[in-house]
Amino acid sequence: MPTPASRLFAALSPGSERNLLDTLREERVGGALLLTGTVVALLWANLVPASYAAVSGTVVGPAALHLDLTLAAWATDGLLAIFFFVVGLELKREIVAGELRQPRTAVVPVVAAVGGMLVPALLYLAVNLTAADGVARGWAVPTATDIAFAVSVLAIVGRSLPNALRAFLLTLAVVDDLLAIVVIGVVYTETVSALWLGAGVAVVAVFALAIRRGWVSGWLLVPLGLVAWAAVHASGVHATIAGVALGLVVPATPEATRRALRLSATPEESLAERWEHAWRPVSAGVAVPVFALFAAGVTLSAGAISTAFRDPVAQGVALGLVVGKPLGILGATWLVARFTRAALAPGLGWADVAAVGLLGGIGFTVSLLVGELAFGAGSAHDEHVVVSVLVASLVAALLGGAALYQRDRHHARATGGPVPDGPGTG
Repeated sequence: MPTPASRLFAALSPGSERNLLDTLREERVGGALLLTGTVVALLWANLVPASYAAVSGTVVGPAALHLDLTLAAWATDGLLAIFFFVVGLELKREIVAGELRQPRTAVVPVVAAVGGMLVPALLYLAVNLTAADGVARGWAVPTATDIAFAVSVLAIVGRSLPNALRAFLLTLAVVDDLLAIVVIGVVYTETVSALWLGAGVAVVAVFALAIRRGWVSGWLLVPLGLVAWAAVHASGVHATIAGVALGLVVPATPEATRRALRLSATPEESLAERWEHAWRPVSAGVAVPVFALFAAGVTLSAGAISTAFRDPVAQGVALGLVVGKPLGILGATWLVARFTRAALAPGLGWADVAAVGLLGGIGFTVSLLVGELAFGAGSAHDEHVVVSVLVASLVAALLGGAALYQRDRHHARATGGPVPDGPGTG
């Protein structure tokens, strides 16, 4: 626990700062591509709905292996496994060598992420348990933050913000993803085949053993990863969990990498860092935008939006993202400061934390995935969730962007740097 002299959002180590800047650069492009996929989906589904439905519903894959899935299902179950593999690598690195390694630095983003999950879930339940036609099953939809969109907004309007505050957002989002993974694996798994799940665990163990013996050729590890994914998919557990498991067994420190690969000298970066840099462009540039292409295609007329927001499910999701996320993140961070007697680092104010909390209300990739798991792809509630997530994320982006822009100007004046005249300047 932090001591009385502790500072929340203190300066980063050189290694953490380098990783932070690398992630910011890559996620910025990923956010733009994700937005492009979303816009294309909306245009396609609204202008040529029959074509969109036909392509989304096209079945591809061998039926003998139970992999005869629609293209939309392949995007959700298959491509998103790459996204979660990168999340697993990121999580392993944070736990072993990053902000989550020490309880003193981990407590703030962990507690903030928990608060940012609990409050939206409670607000969702408050709406749906008191409504005649409410559905409690979707409580987890508004609990996730889309880091690609959040970082894109941060990059545009928050260039003078301290790096420690940026790292707080990224680490919070990593913990947020971990909590979402637990929810997906536990809450939204109805039937499990122990045989197939055991096979998946065994293949992941072989994957880890191959790395420990220095067998890191893609010709061996990629097929093993595909077999692990197929086994977990057949087990009834959502297949993206396989991606996380594979990422978590990769060595995440240079010393562990040296031992695993039997190198004579310790490399500058770990295997987890190297693979994260290699796979993040695939995740951000292909997997997530294609998922958005098949997940965000809903009708967006005034009547459709009105119908959606008469559904308590959509109301709960929107309230959870726009109100619950910032309340949960800010409230949990304040509790850490209150009960550990830690103070914010010099130059930072609670308005900075509140602005980051507003940005945390941008829920997209994982929120859409959880909505589909909760209600079923193409169902009325699922379509209402998509509309609600899109609208609420836009509102959160505007509110968070405006708040961060004001804080950015404040920090620019405080440090004597140029005060930006508008987003993206200065």
